[in-house]
Amino acid sequence: MSVTRSAVTGVGSYLPEQIVTNADLAKFVDTSDEWIQERTGIKQRHKARDDQPTSDLAVEAARKALTDAGKQAADVDLIIVATTTPDMTFPAVAAIVQRKLGAGVGIAFDVQAVCSGFVYALSVADGFVARGLSKCALVIGAEEMTRLMDWEDRTTCVLFGDGAGAVVLEPREGQGTSQDQGMLGFALRADGTKTDLLYVDGGPGSTGTVGHLRMAGNQVFRHAVVNISEAITAACAASDIQVSDVDWFVPHQANQRIIKGVGDRLGLDEEKVISTVAMHANTSAASIPLALDAAIQDGRIKKGDLVLLEAMGGGLTWGACALRL
Repeated sequence: MSVTRSAVTGVGSYLPEQIVTNADLAKFVDTSDEWIQERTGIKQRHKARDDQPTSDLAVEAARKALTDAGKQAADVDLIIVATTTPDMTFPAVAAIVQRKLGAGVGIAFDVQAVCSGFVYALSVADGFVARGLSKCALVIGAEEMTRLMDWEDRTTCVLFGDGAGAVVLEPREGQGTSQDQGMLGFALRADGTKTDLLYVDGGPGSTGTVGHLRMAGNQVFRHAVVNISEAITAACAASDIQVSDVDWFVPHQANQRIIKGVGDRLGLDEEKVISTVAMHANTSAASIPLALDAAIQDGRIKKGDLVLLEAMGGGLTWGACALRL
């Protein structure tokens, strides 16, 4: 049976020039390189300039993804940006990206599921492309999490960084099996009763301010390992594959201990796990496409590989996706 799937045909990423090491943080926060690395695996993070909004990061990643796909901005008919740090309350970052890229009139909007945003955005774009409503979609994860930090809270400010990653999705015909190129299956979840575990203490509808990120780290860790593992199992079932079939596991880069915990719980081979958290820290919705691009650029992930993505973020939201490149 012939089916239309949305397939990744281009990948790109961008990191701001400024690098902030753990030693840099230790100059003004009660912390140390040893303390941060032992608990998170993070060595450094990137930080956007004051005059460099989230849309700028998104545009740079989008341009690289379009070049990789052999496409022009004029080809793009759908832009979805996953972000929790928009340039402004409105318009959507996606609309700003559309203008800055020089793309024509099309569909453009943001998805807000925090760290799970990229997986959520992929599922939304998949619906457009697979149903014939888009021929060339840009899905971007772009964040400037450093703007949400309370720099006196050493338990959170050491965890996050800025960056952007993007993929181009185009329709591809398949036979309806797990050997097809493209998106194979998703599992998306949310539990609004856990909003107090990871949140920002401000917003236009409450305080009228941006606010700072707050997190109950130990509780988030416990939920992450269990919930992510369940979503991965469900996404594999929806894709008619086994976890053991997966060539590469590209997790949300939140914390090396969480990545290892999920891998151990599912029996994943460590050599199949892509980890960039040491160099990027947690870039929220940008972390999966950043890690995906890094592994493609260094030659580990290749066309035809079966790839598993997963993430968990504030909400709590979480989800997983299986795809064949």
